[in-house]
Order: sequence, then C-alpha cells, then structure tokens
Amino acid sequence: MLQYIVRSKALPILAKVSAELRYLCSIPRVAYCSRMDSIKYLSQEEAINVDKKLFSEYKFSVDQLMELAGLSVATAIAKAYPIAHLTSRDVLVVCGPGNNGGDGLVCARHLAAFGYRPRVFYPRRTKRELYTNLVAQCEASGIPFAAEMPAAADVDAAYGVVVDALFGFSFAPPVREEFVGIMEMLRSVEVPVCSVDVPSGWDVERGDTAGDGLHPSMLVSLTAPKLCARGFAGRHHYLGGRFLPRRLAAEYDIVLPPYPGTEQCVELPVAAGKQ
Repeated sequence: MLQYIVRSKALPILAKVSAELRYLCSIPRVAYCSRMDSIKYLSQEEAINVDKKLFSEYKFSVDQLMELAGLSVATAIAKAYPIAHLTSRDVLVVCGPGNNGGDGLVCARHLAAFGYRPRVFYPRRTKRELYTNLVAQCEASGIPFAAEMPAAADVDAAYGVVVDALFGFSFAPPVREEFVGIMEMLRSVEVPVCSVDVPSGWDVERGDTAGDGLHPSMLVSLTAPKLCARGFAGRHHYLGGRFLPRRLAAEYDIVLPPYPGTEQCVELPVAAGKQ
C-alpha cells in the first residue's frame, strides 16, 4: 500500500520534470566559445538583418533594445573607468541623430544613476517621439545639455570620459560636413573616449578606411562585435546588449563569450590585426 502511494505521488512529478527537460532540450543553445578568438564578428548586412528580425519576428521594440544597449554601455564604462579612478566624474556624451545617439542618451541616464555627472551634446536632435522622450528623461534626471560643442582643451580640463555615440553600424564614409568639427574635437581629446558599437567614422566592415575616424580607448560592441572591431587597438573592448534570443543566435551562427552571472557586459580581448 505504501509503495502504491509513493508511486502515485512521484509519477506526476516525474512526468512534469520530463516535459520540462524536453522543452529545454528543444531550445537551440547560443554557441558560447571557450576560446575568445572564436567569437563571431558580424558584417553590416548580418547586423541589419539581426536587428530586423529582433523587431519583426521576435517583437522587440526599438526603445526596449535601446534601453538594454544603453544600460550595458554605462555598465561597461563603470567597470573600465570607475569614479574612484577618475580625476573627474563628469562625462561628456556626444550623440548623433540615429539609434546610436539614442543609445547614448540612455547611457547618460544610467551613468547619472551610477553617480557620474553626464552632460550631453546633441547637435542635431531627432523629432521622433522616442527621441524626444529620451531627452525628457535625461532632463528629468537633472542631466544638462551643452548648447555648443566644447573645445578639446576644455573637454580635457573638465571631463574624465567622453562617450562617442555619433554613428552606428549603418554609417558609410565620408563624414557629413555638419559633423566634421565634432569629429576633429573627438580625435583631439586626450581623455578616454568610449565608442558605442562602432567607432565613429569607421566603415562597419573595413574600419577607418577614410583615415579620419576616431581611435577610441574603449569600444562597447552591441549584440555581437562588427567586423571592423578586428581593427580596434584601444585598451578596453566590451560586449553588451544581452538580449539576443537563442534561436536567432543559432540562425546566424553567432558565437559569443559567456556573460558572467547577471552581468550586462563582458570584456573581450583586443583583436587588432586579426583577419
């Protein structure tokens, strides 16, 4: 009788566990690399198609991905340049008119929450509601916006870090005239510059082909590194944007390093010179 009771209680539990294991086994796994040199680098077409699928097939919204991307950039900056190690906790965030600029606005808000003092330079604002909301969120967080582009010497005197959120992976050289002066300033500063996803001025696949792109000390690749990141020779390379669904990663054979614990970013080796 006792044996029957034990079996009757155990069988439903075992059936439930078995069903859950079958479900977990049916989900494609992200190919996590044991060697950092196995990381997948995305072409421009692959990066665009991954984004399209995230929006259409996986039903992410632009502001969802922007929030996660901006958070991961701010987290990576806090790891690479902690406030205690900076001469100034002030951070200049330079934002462009596209999604890269939106990532920069989100990053600024999270940096403020982390105890930094960000100031945003946003020379050509986008009138879409998503971007006006991001600006309003920054202003509500007490983040000031610079009316004019500061000189490089003033940036070096006042700021501990600069965030380059001008151009993303859809950029194609050359730099438009209205941004030439900003690029000159960013190339001239001596404080660390952190580029979001792609160093501004770079071809997303071939790197600084025009010779007038930025060469930042830090790069935060989003979703997966782009091909141009093979030519990055700065001090810190991080991967952020921990939102890639397993099935989508498997579809594009995207190989990533494992994120430790609940971290939003992971540091990568600098891969300059690798083909």
